[in-house]
Amino acid sequence: MSLLLADAFEHESLKAAEPVLRTDVPEALSRQLRWVHSSEVLDIAPLLRGGELLLSGGQALATASDERRVDYVRQLAARGITALAIETGPELPAIPESMIDAGQDAGLPIIELCKVAPFVGIMQAINSLLVSESVAQLQFGDETSHAMAAELAHGGGLDQLLAVLAGRTGSSARLVSPSGITLGSATAAAQPESGTVTTVDVPVRGVLAARLELEVPDDGDANLAQVAGERCVDILGLALLQRMPPGLKELAGIELMRAVSSGTQSWRLQQLGPASGFPASGPVAAVVVRSPAAGQLRTRLDGILDGTVPQSASYADNAELIALAALPRTRAVASRIALIHALEALEVPDGSVTAVGPLAQGIGEAPWSLAEARRTLELMPGSGPGAANGVVDTEDFAVERLAQGSLDAAVREGFVRRQLGAVVEHDELRRSELMRTLAVWLDTGCNTAHAARELHLERQSMHHRLQRIFELCGGDPRGTGRLVALHVATRLARL
Repeated sequence: MSLLLADAFEHESLKAAEPVLRTDVPEALSRQLRWVHSSEVLDIAPLLRGGELLLSGGQALATASDERRVDYVRQLAARGITALAIETGPELPAIPESMIDAGQDAGLPIIELCKVAPFVGIMQAINSLLVSESVAQLQFGDETSHAMAAELAHGGGLDQLLAVLAGRTGSSARLVSPSGITLGSATAAAQPESGTVTTVDVPVRGVLAARLELEVPDDGDANLAQVAGERCVDILGLALLQRMPPGLKELAGIELMRAVSSGTQSWRLQQLGPASGFPASGPVAAVVVRSPAAGQLRTRLDGILDGTVPQSASYADNAELIALAALPRTRAVASRIALIHALEALEVPDGSVTAVGPLAQGIGEAPWSLAEARRTLELMPGSGPGAANGVVDTEDFAVERLAQGSLDAAVREGFVRRQLGAVVEHDELRRSELMRTLAVWLDTGCNTAHAARELHLERQSMHHRLQRIFELCGGDPRGTGRLVALHVATRLARL
């Protein structure tokens, strides 16, 4: 069995400090102990892994505000430490009631150390026991792995391998695919009515292929099962290779999309790309679908991508569905435009929007294409160019993306004011729509008839508006360098 908090209480090194449990947390002394650590730093929680007995001399707590003390307890509880032990004395005569209440509410055992005892001695004594136990657990895990390897060598399948693991750990074992499909399972001789579930990722060639779920009964050893599960992932990976080699490409695609989404370094993408069918140096474009039904749209999106581009991969996460499309080298630009038009056929519920990222030259630039697509969705105005049936071309917002990334807000506002200040003031005073009129006219290539149709205006009304705009801007900008400046200013104004 693993070392419990009760074992630490009974250890001579800690008993010398006369520990008293001050919170009434159910089964506090039955909690498993992973390590003993001491620190006076109040922001220590992010540096802990969980399962620790944290020793504090109370010096920092004595001078901290009551609010900070409560936050300290809550942060440690959220991190999953086993218990907090605080030494009381002249500087901190007693543990504040607010901390005890916070520990009670958060389920964190708080221990008062009523006498001074050397923390170094406590840590050395108890951690040496934990190290010895860890070595024993690793030996047990290796023995379990060897037993599973022998079963695999004799032709055993996933169920038989998991039966070995379940029998040795006294747990129920289940292997599931990343999409939640059960690949194999086994139950210990005595099926537990309740227990703790621990999970272990099972990679194949560096790609997540499955997850091992071990349900350990309440009277079992979850740490031992965890170690055994971690030591047998290579054997399970070999079994998966024998059973489902065709699925590895899809699994690699999922891992690739996770890496692209998190902005993984280029060298990692260069490894994952070819494994999922993407050439390392071929052009690609990212797709982002934001929708309340993102998970349900993945199959339909994959169907459109399969019929439009040579290779693709997709991944759904919460309310966002992302994909990566490989494009032919010789006609990448035209193929990207064709992809945008094809995505207009994707049936999405209200409140959904799709963005196609800019062309990236190689798999290493895929995170940039995805990031630009996401940025476009954040910048996109309520109405404007580029949206057709909910599909947005990020290149229609290249100016906005560049400005947001390179110019601060004051510079952008100053440029708009200098170029279009009179037009903005006219709209504010008279509640007119000259800015919108100018923006649509410029976005349509200064095509007055087209702009009038977009704005639902009579052509004569459109001419009158343009005449007024020209007066405020210093004349007709066509044929001058001011045309570009005015167009940029209308795009920046949307930010």
